[in-house]
Amino acid sequence: MRFQLPTAILVAVVVLSNVVGNLLLGIGMKSPAGMLSPFVPAGVGLLILWTLSRMSLLSRADLTYVLPVTALGYPLSAFAGKLFLHEEVDGQRWLGTLLIVAGTVLVGLMTPRSTTK
Repeated sequence: MRFQLPTAILVAVVVLSNVVGNLLLGIGMKSPAGMLSPFVPAGVGLLILWTLSRMSLLSRADLTYVLPVTALGYPLSAFAGKLFLHEEVDGQRWLGTLLIVAGTVLVGLMTPRSTTK
């Protein structure tokens, strides 16, 4: 498959809207205001953007392409949780996260691509 800038931009939107949307939702829900925190609707809005952009990406590319390239969101989410929410991310969680990424990349590499758009 040839590198296409619109698809690459859509991949970035999918990954970033997922990571930042979940982070904002986590910040809002852990705040004293809970569901009334302004971070909650911002997080939900970004997760709606994530859903719509992922649907758009899936209309342009094979699932076997989309899953491996968007798997980058898993370690980014773990890192964001550790950095901004001060969550405990021990070696076992990092290993599990990296195994998920490795598995999706392996599936992506082993599956023939037929994405044409």
